[in-house]
Amino acid sequence: MQPSPALIDEPPSETPSPRQQAVLDAALALMVEGNDPLTMDAVARRASCSKETLYKWFGDRDGLLTATVRWQASRVHAGRYEVSGLDATTLRENLLDFAESWLAVIGSRTSVALNRIAIAEAGSRRSNLGGIVLANGRFAIGERVKPVLEAGRAAGLLAFEDSEAAFRTFFGLVGRDIQIRLLLGDALDLDAAGIRSDAARAVEQFLALYGRAKP
Repeated sequence: MQPSPALIDEPPSETPSPRQQAVLDAALALMVEGNDPLTMDAVARRASCSKETLYKWFGDRDGLLTATVRWQASRVHAGRYEVSGLDATTLRENLLDFAESWLAVIGSRTSVALNRIAIAEAGSRRSNLGGIVLANGRFAIGERVKPVLEAGRAAGLLAFEDSEAAFRTFFGLVGRDIQIRLLLGDALDLDAAGIRSDAARAVEQFLALYGRAKP
């Protein structure tokens, strides 16, 4: 579904250039294939660019990984509202848009591969990829969605005390056990219709918990 005009997507601090996007896509492709370690050499070869260019753009491997995670997370729709323009329909539509886009992202082969690598490297302490994924994935998305929930509360549409707790509830209702099952190899069929249905169910459940009629 298309986001409502009232949704203003929050752009990343720096939008990658088309050439940088190609490099980040090359890094993601290497993760999905899983044949070679994700090194600056491997990414440079796949993207047909020099290591010097990678170091100039991203600084080091952690910088490249951070940019790669942000690029993947940018596919999740989230934004902020002007409180004066927020109504129940707009809030519902844009919660649905977030839920649908997030389910589509976590269900992709790319995200499954990225998260598996992050978990493996976090367990072995070989790199900071786990922390990078948390900071630029889950936590960054939370910081983009919580202002929407807070705007809904200010408009009299939602009732909660703590926006982080409310977001974690919504996040859990949307994701349920899908991500862990995918990470463990369950061949879930996440087609567009199923994603829309799951997203709609999560939004209805969230609004049943936190929604209230506007006076």
